[in-house]
Amino acid sequence: MNESRWKGALLVAGTTSDAGKSVLVAGLCRMLARRGVRVAPFKAQNMSNNSVVTLDGGEIGRAQALQAAACGLAPSVRFNPVLLKPGSDRTSQLVVRGRAVTSVGARDYIEHREHLRTVVAEELQSLRAEYDVVICEGAGSPAEINLRATDLANMGLARAADLPVIVVGDIDRGGVLAHLFGTVAVLAPEDQALIAGFVINKFRGDVSLLAPGLEQLTAMTGRPTLGVVPFAEDLWLDAEDSLGVVGDAPVGRPAPPVGDDWLRVAAVRLPRISNSTDVEALACEPGVSVRWVTDPSRLEDTDLIVLPGSKSTVSDLEWLRRNGIADAIVAHAKRGGPVLGVCGGYQMLGSVIVDDVESGRGAVTGLGLLDLEVEFAPDKVLAQVRGNAYGVPVSGYEIHHGRVRRNGDAPLLHASSGAAEGSIRGAVYGTHWHGLLETDRFRRILLDDVAEHAGRTGFVTAPDTDVAAIRTAQLDLLADLVEQNLDLGVLEALIGAGAPQGLPAISSDLGR
Repeated sequence: MNESRWKGALLVAGTTSDAGKSVLVAGLCRMLARRGVRVAPFKAQNMSNNSVVTLDGGEIGRAQALQAAACGLAPSVRFNPVLLKPGSDRTSQLVVRGRAVTSVGARDYIEHREHLRTVVAEELQSLRAEYDVVICEGAGSPAEINLRATDLANMGLARAADLPVIVVGDIDRGGVLAHLFGTVAVLAPEDQALIAGFVINKFRGDVSLLAPGLEQLTAMTGRPTLGVVPFAEDLWLDAEDSLGVVGDAPVGRPAPPVGDDWLRVAAVRLPRISNSTDVEALACEPGVSVRWVTDPSRLEDTDLIVLPGSKSTVSDLEWLRRNGIADAIVAHAKRGGPVLGVCGGYQMLGSVIVDDVESGRGAVTGLGLLDLEVEFAPDKVLAQVRGNAYGVPVSGYEIHHGRVRRNGDAPLLHASSGAAEGSIRGAVYGTHWHGLLETDRFRRILLDDVAEHAGRTGFVTAPDTDVAAIRTAQLDLLADLVEQNLDLGVLEALIGAGAPQGLPAISSDLGR
């Protein structure tokens, strides 16, 4: 194959949320980048509370940052120009080109659609002019026909930019052939004309048993299956959406301990959890068992409790109190048990939160484990940050409305500007910095401190855990899966020439 001919764009859609769109886009991007192709990712609109800060101080979905890394690029607001961050079941914060604009409900969003279409079209056109290939990711499913009129990321984008589309389905969920067929069948003929093929994701077992079904799918739709991607147990870092974070479930694949003891971590799965991926760095450590929990009983025998970020800090704090988790955290801390709060979780550990921005509740009493007062401001802090903690250089990023107006505890770290950041009181730690735990040396020192407070004298941190290298290995594994299991010849033709002419339209009027 002449790799210099890779030129054009492709949209990866999915039968459902979490079908594998994000990882397939990352794998395609990595595969192309390894071949020397100048490639960039693009997600017109994302809905997620897992986000990162770009070099220019904007905010995008974390999955697009991972996809950018797969391309060898720094994260940019160009890769995800529209981001919706749910704050409740009915409203989301609207982030455009990296900056929060307003809060919208489903009906309010319609008022913004024409402006957002222009933003999306401009960014995609700019990327296509600069890169050989742009791999676009859809959002949710294109079969959500009730949302077709306002669609910016699925068939609305494909039609506007004349993009060929492949649809990925997760066979682990069951009914994947029906999902693929139905996704095409419910669409208008003009949309169907751009759907050029399918990909099966997370397959286990003998692929020959699936082959007859794929042949029938092709006969029924006139579209081939471009590949069957096997289930890969080692792929778990950088989950696309916090909705995929399940309470009372393990994080990652814990390796056996280096010493005699395990260190047990309970991460509270808040209803409006944000940047849930912060705890994944802990799960990379041998001998560290990390679980998401939603029940106070699961905190009884843990060594470290982690309170992660939240898009609705006051509401999630009230949830902690209603279900007894708040009392369990306080009791754990009073026994000398370690607690770590990140961003919204850090704010909850303090004495007072004054919030006239997100919840409008004014002054709210925190858990009182830190001598900390936080007040929310309308403008969001967005920054990539560097500093020093425990004598070790550290880095991270900040995404929050809350400002510390008083901190009576020792700081956890100092920013490069010299400003104090975070808090330590005994075995209670807090910081506004996301990504801090990905600094390997800092994480090891913190875990050693946690183990000492928890009485885990037999726990030994591994000397060589490298989270960045683990992430890179996962990206390479994704690229290997793409190269080994997808028809790259067909993909190259689709990217270069678009969807084939004359693809049949499937009638959804089957029962009449």
